[in-house]
Amino acid sequence: MGKSKLTRRKFIEKSAKTCGAIAAASTVPFYIMPTKTVLEPTILGHNDFKYRLERAWGNLNPKKNPVNNCHEMVMDSKEHLYLLTDHRKNNVLVYDTAGKLLKTWTLDLPGAHGLTIHNEGGEEYLYITDPALGKVLKCTLDGRVVMRLEHPVDAEVYATNQPFRPTETAIGPNGDIYVADGYGSQYIVQYDSKGNFIRKFGGDSFLSPEKFKQVHGVCIDQRDPNNPTLLCSARIKNSFKRFSLEGVYLETCYLPGAFISRPVIDGDNVYSGVCFGMEKNNFNVLQNKGFVTILDKNNKVVSNPGGTKPKYKKGKLRLMLQDQPIFKHCHDVCVDKDKNLYVCQWNAGQVYPYKLHRI
Repeated sequence: MGKSKLTRRKFIEKSAKTCGAIAAASTVPFYIMPTKTVLEPTILGHNDFKYRLERAWGNLNPKKNPVNNCHEMVMDSKEHLYLLTDHRKNNVLVYDTAGKLLKTWTLDLPGAHGLTIHNEGGEEYLYITDPALGKVLKCTLDGRVVMRLEHPVDAEVYATNQPFRPTETAIGPNGDIYVADGYGSQYIVQYDSKGNFIRKFGGDSFLSPEKFKQVHGVCIDQRDPNNPTLLCSARIKNSFKRFSLEGVYLETCYLPGAFISRPVIDGDNVYSGVCFGMEKNNFNVLQNKGFVTILDKNNKVVSNPGGTKPKYKKGKLRLMLQDQPIFKHCHDVCVDKDKNLYVCQWNAGQVYPYKLHRI
């Protein structure tokens, strides 16, 4: 008989069985750096989006590189991963895809929350929001601040008693900056590339479809290159809401049971961390739980790593729940070029990011 072909799937499965046995034989404190990749045997996800978990991928020594909450992560053109934390000692930790720490820096932000990367004429910039301070900062990849957005009250956009606690930004095709005031007054505030106010839209309401309850995240959806739109998360409404780039409401995508964080678009798919959830056997109260949800180009959920398999009845999505106790408060998902996922968690015991290896 000829030699059998060792596929990528078989290789990962074989490695996971070996590493799983090693992991079961010993308990490793989360701060100890692994000497090699350790994949757990359990498969997470559904359909064509299945993964094996590497919990220790981003582990560092917390005495040297502490984190409070791992809020968000983006990848630059060199495949370096920028993790935003709200620990003042190191707001940003920069990894390679193997989990090696490359550098750290800080802006002394106590509530660093939202992180967006944008290429502007061949140079990449980071946009950081801090809802604790009511700040939006644009900086270089090494942390040099080049622009600050003014508080909307200063431009007479907000009344003096309206809170401004921005959670996320998105940069439009023409350089316009969209700021989600997710912990404040529930508006999307739009500026031009120089920081001049253009408009605000949205606002706070349970009933109005064009308004939000916790507009936690925002991104530019360019999957239709001829018709870019704005995709916003209304976390407490368990929904993504779509707007034109001029702020006109277009549609709602309802995700029952999913208190979603920001939308992250890669290829035809939308990824999001689910920050709260319920267990299958406890439907009455929100738990300290979470999972990842993945949608296709038609806004249909195709996989829930860590959650229940998505089910539709008469075209409507059924309630989604946490299925496996892997995550707590998934706050963000970053996708690399091999379609692996990096999951950031909030209020999860100061854990570093997990990596989900696509199989």
